[in-house]
Amino acid sequence: MTFFGATHENHTFHAYSTAHWFAIGALLLMIVLLWLIRGYLKRSSHLKKIEIAFALSLASMEILYNLWLVHIKDWKLAHSLPLELCSISLWLTVILLFTRSKLIYDIVFFIGIGGALQAILTPELYYSFPHFRYFHFFYTHIIIITSSLYFTWVRGYRPTFRALAKTMLFLNILLPFIMYINHLFKGNYMFLSRKPGHGSLLDLLGPYPWYILSLEGVAFFIFAVLWILFRQRSAAKIVRPEQA
Repeated sequence: MTFFGATHENHTFHAYSTAHWFAIGALLLMIVLLWLIRGYLKRSSHLKKIEIAFALSLASMEILYNLWLVHIKDWKLAHSLPLELCSISLWLTVILLFTRSKLIYDIVFFIGIGGALQAILTPELYYSFPHFRYFHFFYTHIIIITSSLYFTWVRGYRPTFRALAKTMLFLNILLPFIMYINHLFKGNYMFLSRKPGHGSLLDLLGPYPWYILSLEGVAFFIFAVLWILFRQRSAAKIVRPEQA
């Protein structure tokens, strides 16, 4: 298997293998490190440069991933458009890192952390270490999560219940559009046509199409937990773009 090869023979990804635990460990390490250096980052005069660097790295990895799909002749309208929840979160994170928009933060905080964490814990991934796709998958999902935490712990942004409601509205407006695209191209974006082939949370939510309704409740519960954990508890200073 080459780094950009089309086959994953002899290097097939298995959930909770050594390669999977390594990626989970990398996520935990990044979160702990970000928490420990949050004070230093708040005082840094290079925040803009850091944000732009991570935005460019995310965008570059995703563009490279699509070029790889073209190279191995696997880029298809049915599964390669940026319409998965984590793909949407990725590009919203890129926009957030460039613009520092509180509106974008309000949405990507919930769908980014909730969706990317679920993806890391139950990944739909076939290529294991040391393939490019392995690094692309885990790097992008880890940066989606840590970017939202960075804006929370360093920039001082906080999720609100109103933002939670806006995120639910955003997803429900998006839902019929994604379902139409799935019907048009025979795709399964956001698993709205069928469950994934591997074990996932969806297996506990009933048969199609009822699990889609169950997902509404699960999403609200996860978002509510995130809001409770990270909501504003006392006056905190938001580091505005012009300050760093």
